[in-house]
Amino acid sequence: MAPITDSRNLLRTCPLCEAVCGLEITLDADDHVTSVRGDKADPFSKGFLCPKGASFGTLDEDPDRVTEPMIRDRATDTWRTASWNDAFDLIAERFPAVIAEHGKQAAAAYLGNPNAHTVAGALYVPVLLRALSTKNLFSASTADQMPKQVASGLMFGDPLTVPVPDLDRTDFLLMLGANPLESNGSLCTAPDFPGRLKALQRRGGRFVVVDPRVTRTAKLADEHLFIRPGSDAYLLFGIVHTLFAEQLTDVRVEVDGLDELRTAAAAFSPDSVALRTGIPAATVIRLARELAAAPTAAVYARIGTCTAEFGTITQWLVDAINALTGNLDRPGGAMFASAAAGGITRSRPFRLGRWTSRVRELPEAMGELPVATLADEILTPGEGQIRALVTVAGNPVLSAPSGARLDAAFAQLDFMVSVDRYLNETTRHADVILPPPRPVQSPHYDFALLQFAVHNYARYSRPLVPLGDRPSESGVLARLAAAVSGMPHESADGVDPLTGVDELIIAGTLQKAGMPERRAELVGLDTTEQRLDLMLRLGPYGEWNGGTLNLQVLLDNPHGIDLGPLQPRLPEALRTASKRVDLAPQPLLDDVSRMRARLADLAPDVVLIGRRQLRSNNSWMHNIGQLVSGSNRCTLHINPADVARLGLGEHAVVKSAAGTLTVPLEPTDTIMPGVVSLPHGWGHADSTQTVARQHAGVNANVLTDDSVVDVPSGNAIFNGVPVTLNPA
Repeated sequence: MAPITDSRNLLRTCPLCEAVCGLEITLDADDHVTSVRGDKADPFSKGFLCPKGASFGTLDEDPDRVTEPMIRDRATDTWRTASWNDAFDLIAERFPAVIAEHGKQAAAAYLGNPNAHTVAGALYVPVLLRALSTKNLFSASTADQMPKQVASGLMFGDPLTVPVPDLDRTDFLLMLGANPLESNGSLCTAPDFPGRLKALQRRGGRFVVVDPRVTRTAKLADEHLFIRPGSDAYLLFGIVHTLFAEQLTDVRVEVDGLDELRTAAAAFSPDSVALRTGIPAATVIRLARELAAAPTAAVYARIGTCTAEFGTITQWLVDAINALTGNLDRPGGAMFASAAAGGITRSRPFRLGRWTSRVRELPEAMGELPVATLADEILTPGEGQIRALVTVAGNPVLSAPSGARLDAAFAQLDFMVSVDRYLNETTRHADVILPPPRPVQSPHYDFALLQFAVHNYARYSRPLVPLGDRPSESGVLARLAAAVSGMPHESADGVDPLTGVDELIIAGTLQKAGMPERRAELVGLDTTEQRLDLMLRLGPYGEWNGGTLNLQVLLDNPHGIDLGPLQPRLPEALRTASKRVDLAPQPLLDDVSRMRARLADLAPDVVLIGRRQLRSNNSWMHNIGQLVSGSNRCTLHINPADVARLGLGEHAVVKSAAGTLTVPLEPTDTIMPGVVSLPHGWGHADSTQTVARQHAGVNANVLTDDSVVDVPSGNAIFNGVPVTLNPA
């Protein structure tokens, strides 16, 4: 056989993290990825490429991925491949039967992180959720970011109106609980985050990192401050207290609640928070003065602060400080992106806790219940007990708190369906697994992530490789929505479920916009592309909204389009009833009393925190050989002084209120004494994935406790978990 010499270079956006980097991909004649490079012509990422993006081709064709529908025989716990029709027939038979017997609230859905990175996740998961018609929606958001979205919803009226630091123009950046040199940024879409931080320094600016570890980001920073895990809210309240006490406030946007915020901060003087945080009072005062004096400044806090006891209060105070220093909605401060498509204009202000969970009465947020109570809802008998579950691109057995409880709970379900590329620790409990196509077979537009971009930008990538005789991921979700609701999941009268859903949505959107006659103007290879075209035309840069943007413009500019720096958007972006920023939302003021009561608490002897890794993204990238090498290992970081003090060897037994693990130690002076760190997403000892099983690690969430949550948002707590360590 003659060697294959034909190849072609194609463009697409990387779907593997929040940085939305442009890729240039080489495919051979058999549609295999032979090389991946950063797209130097992309105006946003400018050729930046991280190890995850470089491994795109290996992940695309992982030999352990599921390529055909799979059905599990419960009696023997064995799997067989099935046709798409057979898989959907079984779902259509079993899932509606469970609901008919036990009611709609017996159904539930769990959505994993990758849904934020796909067209199907943005456009067709909502269709599936409407079909399920249940209040039992859970996602990775309540293990990650819900405090930020609740705080934004209460302050600005919309949980998706999230300020991001204007990295390219700021003079001073205070960063807490974030490690973008490892994560590439989170709720702050910024390709080449390291380069942007270095550019800040080159133009004479400074950035300060507050973290219990000397992370890669902290090593780059102008200053690093150790802080006791879970105490970020106390530090920020100390800064707010100082801004008021020294009359350093300069509020430049219309606000409510200034006096109430001043009163709430009164108890948190720099002296009083110093013991709780481990940061001297003089340093707290200096930070407040530097934020107030800088020509422009921004405070940015991420997952390390969201997954802590007072996560929502922390996120509130981040933007309260941005407002108090005159840096909210101001170039160089904290600003709001204008996404070309994907933004949903709320007609009513955000409300928290419209319903509560059945067992623990935890509040709903953004239509979701806390994943920390998912096991309770499955294991607790009674009306509304969850008996049927759909998971989409998620592995909560490894990513959610008390993973062992979830593992046991999923085994008790009457029926379970998973849309997933892997047979993993969660999907092994499913009755049916429906695999999405290869990433190169899917289109890409970042509906969610461009709402948090540090520069306005848009880019669309068509599939690089034909689907063949399998459905698209969008088609899988549309057919699944039909099957779980008892509707025909195959084409009827020549119209498949996907096209039928799209036509209804297009017609309804055009009717609402007052232009039903313009349906014929929409372009695209299919109705999915036509929906994107519709959203672009109606968006802030759109052809039907005074601009020029539509799908064809993006197709004519495959490297992406620079839509300009962030611009002030208040009050237009606000959805609060008053059309003013609420600096003192009542649900957060109510939680301050809990903080005051904990102000004098002594720190536990040892606490556990998580850890981000550059070549890892949760649990689903551990089957790629080049991503599980070097520093990307599941070890417990511990200060050498603690090793000596506790008499530990190479391994330790780590015990919490929730469980016990034996872990290998990695002594390092980059972590403060009294704190240990274990990365999340590992624990693949029984995995069917070859590489992941060889680098199994341990599941950190054996140690996290699902009974403890951030009160306003219900977010799980992974940082500041009290633990004891003993020699193995």
